[in-house]
Amino acid sequence: MASPSSLLLPIGASRKSLCGTHQGVSCDKFRGLVPRCSNLEAGLRVSRTIGCDSKTKLSLMKRRDMIGFVFGASTLLLGSYDANGAGLPQEEKPKLCDENCEKELENVPMMTTESGLQYKDIKVGTGPSPPIGFQVAANYVAMVPSGQIFDSSLEKGLPYLFRVGSGQVIKGLDEGILTMKVGGKRRLYIPGPLAFPKGLISAPGRPRVPPSSPVVFDVSLEYIPGLEIDED
Repeated sequence: MASPSSLLLPIGASRKSLCGTHQGVSCDKFRGLVPRCSNLEAGLRVSRTIGCDSKTKLSLMKRRDMIGFVFGASTLLLGSYDANGAGLPQEEKPKLCDENCEKELENVPMMTTESGLQYKDIKVGTGPSPPIGFQVAANYVAMVPSGQIFDSSLEKGLPYLFRVGSGQVIKGLDEGILTMKVGGKRRLYIPGPLAFPKGLISAPGRPRVPPSSPVVFDVSLEYIPGLEIDED
């Protein structure tokens, strides 16, 4: 792609500059010589071609106008592209609970355990509950209380595998999944002591989780490897 300077040179040049001097030599002095722009030189290069008559000057003007039109159109297109890019809406992050789900969740009763964990069932599963120590596959969307997402298995495209009740995840998530059934979805309101005692530094652009601050997890229990469901 040509540099902006090489494109601007013929557009901004006047008739005098196009037939101007090059090392003290003018076009009038050497009739039959026409200056041409070179990308390899800072000035104008003189080469032997047809004379500087009126037809040639007209052709040069038309060529200059055409280059100006092409450059102007490309500038407008690039400007339009940048404007559209800057005005694009932020990409919607995948969620386990959409807007309709949020409205329905308002009418779901809140359950509170002895530890202080609270939860609402978005959907009650029909499969088995995981025994302590069993590996489970679960999808999750982790949020700060304001609803901003700081981590999500949905964005990774794979469910998260861990042994439930074995301390491989935060206490609130461990406790909340133990009473779920396969196929179920639940929103966990996890208090600070059951969340991240040391806090969590999230990825760039994601909210930071301060030490011992409450968090919210939407969780879906996908399956329990090795624990088959008897469908008969």
